[in-house]
Amino acid sequence: MASVPPHATPLRLVQPATIDLARALPFLTEQAASWLGTPVPATHPGFRRFLTDLSLPIRNHAPSLIFKKATFVDLGPMKETSEGFEIEIGWQSSSLAPLFPVYAGRLTLTPAELRLEGFYAPPGGEFGAVLDKAFLGIAARGTARWFLERTLDAIAAAGAAVKIPKRTPSPADGVSRPG
Repeated sequence: MASVPPHATPLRLVQPATIDLARALPFLTEQAASWLGTPVPATHPGFRRFLTDLSLPIRNHAPSLIFKKATFVDLGPMKETSEGFEIEIGWQSSSLAPLFPVYAGRLTLTPAELRLEGFYAPPGGEFGAVLDKAFLGIAARGTARWFLERTLDAIAAAGAAVKIPKRTPSPADGVSRPG
């Protein structure tokens, strides 16, 4: 990841699951288009780019209401770690980009969890950061949570993962955790 702007907000989400890494990895590499969207030319060497709709479900107040935004999702090369595997990931709006948050981070797969960690930059610089603290952060975290769940659903559909029931977040969990 490049340097982090001062108005960027950390984001960390973890979804516990039992993951068969050997069967799951193709869904983040050669089979990513099967669930992520239309492949388009990448802007960075070694990355793959997809045009997809990121969603923000309004869960508590109107469970059937979902906001969608056409977005470019960038996936970097897969790297093996001591825990499992990680891939650089980022997304930004495909249109009217200055009006929507930009995310950069990594997606980590281990045999016990799927984790999304990084930073998002709200639109509007420092002024956007103030609005983010008031209410925009809820939308950014909700969209990231939806993406994490969609990723796990894609690998689970192939029998490569089993979701573990969500648990109540603890203070040690970081910024946000599905719950």
